[in-house]
Amino acid sequence: MGETVEFASNGNTASGYLAPSSSGSGPGVLVIQEWWGLVPQIKEVCDRLASEGFTALAPDLYHGDIAEHTEMDKAGQLMSSLPPDRAARDMAGAIDFLLGHDSVSGNAVGVVGFCMGGMLTWVIAALQGDKVAAGVPFYGAPLDPNSAPDWNGLTAPLLVHAAENDDFFPPGAINDLAAQLREKGKDVAVEVYTGTGHAFANEHDALNTYDAEAANLAWSRTLTFLRSHLG
Repeated sequence: MGETVEFASNGNTASGYLAPSSSGSGPGVLVIQEWWGLVPQIKEVCDRLASEGFTALAPDLYHGDIAEHTEMDKAGQLMSSLPPDRAARDMAGAIDFLLGHDSVSGNAVGVVGFCMGGMLTWVIAALQGDKVAAGVPFYGAPLDPNSAPDWNGLTAPLLVHAAENDDFFPPGAINDLAAQLREKGKDVAVEVYTGTGHAFANEHDALNTYDAEAANLAWSRTLTFLRSHLG
C-alpha cells in the first residue's frame, strides 16, 4: 500500500515509509519505530492507519539499518548510538513533509510510537509544539530527567499505553511522569494493561509478550483518540 519517500531534514535528506489515506485525504500521523528499526511491522502499522483514513509516515531513524528479532544486542546498540539531534531533525522533517503532502488534511499531525518510538513520541511532541495535535506512546517514556525535553513546548494531549509488567519502562515511573506533567497543566492520560509485558501490541511477537486482547483494545483507543483530536 505504501512507498518509500525522501524528505528534507535540516539541510540533509532522510527517508521513510509513507502510506497515504485510503480515502484519498486524511489527517497525518507520524509513526516512530521500535529499537528494531523501520521493519515490516512498523510499515504494517502505517498501512493499518491508512486503511482507517489517516496518512501515515514512518521515518527511517537508523538510515537503512535494522536489527532482526534475534539480534537484541544489535537493536540495543542501534538505539544507544542513534544521535538524538539527528533523530529530532528527521522526525521534524517528516512532520513538515506530512503537513505539505496532498493527502494530508489539517495543520497538525498525530504521533504514534512504540518502545523507543514511544519515548520519542513524548519528545517530538514537546519539541514540535502546535505542529503535533495528539500523541500516543506505546510502552515508552523519557524517564531520565537529564534527557527530558523542555516540557513547556508540549501542547498536545497524550494517551499513553503502558504494560503492567515492564522492566524497560515501569508503569509506576510512567504514571509519576504523567502526574508531574499534569501539575504543569499538560493533558496526559495513562492506560495500564493488566497482565501484559513490554511490546504487548507487537503482533510479530519478538519478545513473546504479544497479547491480542490488550493490543486490540489499545488500537481501538488509539484510533478514537486520534480522530477526536485530528478530526
